[in-house]
Amino acid sequence: MARKKPEIGKWHASPLKGSFMVTSIVGLLVTAYMIKSLNIRISLLLVFGAMFVASIISMTKAPIPQ
Repeated sequence: MARKKPEIGKWHASPLKGSFMVTSIVGLLVTAYMIKSLNIRISLLLVFGAMFVASIISMTKAPIPQ
């Protein structure tokens, strides 16, 4: 079966692994409880929060690989 090519200019979500979501959750928890410096804590929370949002978008919008 031939794969359909995506349209140019149209946004497509990429499927991410489950370990990506686990890493973001563990990173959020460890950062929230273990990091003492406020600047580093805020920076890491933003990074891991963005990873978590990306994994949620991937779960809901990405095509299921066959």
